[in-house]
Amino acid sequence: MTREVDAVIIGAGVIGASIAFELSKRGYRTLNIDKLPASGYGPTSNSCAIVRAHYSSREGVAMAYEGFFYWQDWERYLEAPDESGAAKYMQSGTILLKSGTGHHEKVLAHYRDLGVEYEEWDNAELRRRIPIYDTSAFWPPRRPTDPHFWDQPEQQLDGAIFTPGSGYVSDPQLATHNLQRASEAKGGSFLFKAEVAEIRLDRERVRGITLADGHEIDAPIVINVAGPHSFVINRMAGVEEGMKVKTRALRHEVHHVPAPPDFDFEADGFHTSDGDTGIYFRPESGNHILIGSEDPDCDPKVWVEKPDEFDRNVTEAQWEAQVYRLARRIPTLRIPNERKGVVDLYDVSDDWIPIYDRSDLPGFYMAIGTSGNQFKNAPVVGHLMAELIDRVEHGHDQDQDPIKVKARHTGLELDTGFYSRLREINPDSSFSVNG
Repeated sequence: MTREVDAVIIGAGVIGASIAFELSKRGYRTLNIDKLPASGYGPTSNSCAIVRAHYSSREGVAMAYEGFFYWQDWERYLEAPDESGAAKYMQSGTILLKSGTGHHEKVLAHYRDLGVEYEEWDNAELRRRIPIYDTSAFWPPRRPTDPHFWDQPEQQLDGAIFTPGSGYVSDPQLATHNLQRASEAKGGSFLFKAEVAEIRLDRERVRGITLADGHEIDAPIVINVAGPHSFVINRMAGVEEGMKVKTRALRHEVHHVPAPPDFDFEADGFHTSDGDTGIYFRPESGNHILIGSEDPDCDPKVWVEKPDEFDRNVTEAQWEAQVYRLARRIPTLRIPNERKGVVDLYDVSDDWIPIYDRSDLPGFYMAIGTSGNQFKNAPVVGHLMAELIDRVEHGHDQDQDPIKVKARHTGLELDTGFYSRLREINPDSSFSVNG
């Protein structure tokens, strides 16, 4: 028996669930398909779930700033209860340390242009707000194997930029489940432990999918939100060759360590972007600190050709690189004997900017290349993709005239052309991640 829906969404992570919710609100009968046993069970569950706005592009800042307002009023946005409770937005604020990257100069220009609330701190204010930080400049980032890693710094940072609206989401998987329940309340459905084996076509248009167990689902719209498996699904649909920007999977580690015992980092700490040492970190429950790499040039990149087969063990080399960098910024940090962290995959585009677009195959859409940093944007992406899909399905030529979507809260225009599969590689991208 063949099942029929209006839109199949391949993937039930936070972005796939957001798209389902927004399409369901517009009257589409949606079905999310995921090979895992629950929504948000894959890379979403291992996301640092950081909500911050300091992107290198105006478009990136505009989308992320819009996202602040969804998370700050999360339960109202959902419009439906969840028996598991609602994810909490921890509005810690974000400290962006001014560093030799020059990233902060781009960010400040965008903040001023777009009206993002921020404060500039000198080092005295930085030390007053967070006295455990060393304000020395360690640029450029190095690994502990570098003979100059422990050199005594001779210069100081130039201060920091603070955004009070930033923070992180307490439980990324729960936030995804919230979106699942919100979508279901509008008529959406979810199918787990189901693997897509084929994208079926009807002449020159997508017709639906076939599952590995042989079941067929007919739908005139199929949306690839498969995360690190996105390139696999694109090849299955035969659309990869029609893209100037493509995606692939990147292995990444995030580690966590106890905060200094004399400082309550969980209550008084901040999400911090430390490009000077090449890491980002934020408070974690139990007075711990979660640490990730901002992908400086000295950190090797491990690309994964088979997303179902990769080393999930924390490595000594990367754990030391990230934890020891944190120890330079927080000299009172106690280095634990046991290495703790999580390992998962990022879905990375060629310029680390997402692809939110249609494809050359009519009816087949993509929300991919989210590079480990788009969790924060999920509800905004849901709105943007639902508008794009609805317009294209009603005859709009997205390739010739990319639509501009008005953001609900800030009123800013979000230009979908910035996220086109047909764009040139963006040389102004930071080519990195910050949660």
